[in-house]
Amino acid sequence: MKVGARSTTGWRATIAVAMSNYIEAGSIIAIATSLAFWQDEFGISNFAVGLLAALSANAFGAAIGAAIGGPLCDRFGRKKIYTYDLLVYMAGVLLAAFAVNYSMLLAAFIITGIAVGAGVPASWTYIAEEAPSVERAKHVGTAQLAWSVGPLVGFALAAALAPLGLLGSRLIFLHLFVVAAIVWWIRQGLQESKIWRDEAAREPAAIKTSVGARGVKGLFSRKVNITALLLLGGIYLFWNTVAGQAGIFMPRVYETAGLESEVQQNLLQVLVWGCTVLATYFGFMRYADRVSQRGLYVFGAALGILGWIVLVAFTDSGIATMLIFAVLWGISSGIGAQAFYSLWASELFATPYRASAQGIMFFAVRAATGLLSYFFPTMLAATGLTSVGILLVALLTIALVIGAIWAPKTQGKTLQEIEVERYGAPMSPELAEPNGPATGDVTVSASSARTPA
Repeated sequence: MKVGARSTTGWRATIAVAMSNYIEAGSIIAIATSLAFWQDEFGISNFAVGLLAALSANAFGAAIGAAIGGPLCDRFGRKKIYTYDLLVYMAGVLLAAFAVNYSMLLAAFIITGIAVGAGVPASWTYIAEEAPSVERAKHVGTAQLAWSVGPLVGFALAAALAPLGLLGSRLIFLHLFVVAAIVWWIRQGLQESKIWRDEAAREPAAIKTSVGARGVKGLFSRKVNITALLLLGGIYLFWNTVAGQAGIFMPRVYETAGLESEVQQNLLQVLVWGCTVLATYFGFMRYADRVSQRGLYVFGAALGILGWIVLVAFTDSGIATMLIFAVLWGISSGIGAQAFYSLWASELFATPYRASAQGIMFFAVRAATGLLSYFFPTMLAATGLTSVGILLVALLTIALVIGAIWAPKTQGKTLQEIEVERYGAPMSPELAEPNGPATGDVTVSASSARTPA
């Protein structure tokens, strides 16, 4: 069957696009489980390790990719970006698999990170735009599910391949290359997002000029956009700054807590991500369209805070403490900030801004994660788990408070209904221009913001 002759729609399309999250998370875990091997192989310092992490798919690399990919996604469509960025991704992981020195490895991590950053906003936007309004959280949750399966598979492979040392890590990068190639082939049959096609057909000239300096200026020219950026950026910034360190440095955290076996560290992470997969499917995907989204968000955030408190306060209790942490943090990650961020970020912005806004937020969040990643290994070694843990708990608490107070009321509404409610009128491309009519700069009122979603 010819690739161009088939059409991938519905759940098949959702799953195909959601796989961006699998390879994103897989990249981070491939890095996390290989850092010690690379450090020994190339004889590099903790600061050099931190630079690898900071410029990777976990931080600055993804930040740069999102800043580029988000606006391009609004101009050229979702399909082109999430299709062609996979070719760049495959080049990056292949380079990592065959890296023979530090410079080659650093370049590989940067290339992979840029590709990941460009693809994730496109995939989240596409899934939300194509999902039925009454099942939007369920469809968006598929991306979260794929994001969770990536680390589950990655850490399981790392545990199984640990006897091979660095060769095992190279094989994990090669597995990501194969998965990305398969996903790239499947995505050739996807149709462009109908919402974006409708916008482009109605005013193609405006779509072509709705990015770059004018597009960014247009995004920041409206109060309704700025309030959404602050809300979502705050939630994702403070949570992901913690999750980013846990994703890539958790083996070092376990080692600092007294667990030195690399296999046991990886198996603990398999438990974490197994709980995340279960919580995403049986929690977020099943209930986020049906129960109070604010309540579910707060519950998940509280579990994450409790998990880190247990790990920090009862470190001397050994493996039992780490098992409790793994379960609590895993469940929290499945129904917490990232799942709701990916849902709300697609809902709170009009079509001409949607991917650009996500790109900008992703840039800011991953840049912050990168700053901490650069210093995290040294800080953990110098100050110990208690001091670092207190900082992480504080960041998670801020994310909980922001979501608890300002969670939006968008549940069950179409994207067009949300657009009219927030902007006061449908946002055609010409209205999205910064010099266009300013009708409808309407924000969600304080009372509606506090109504259970």
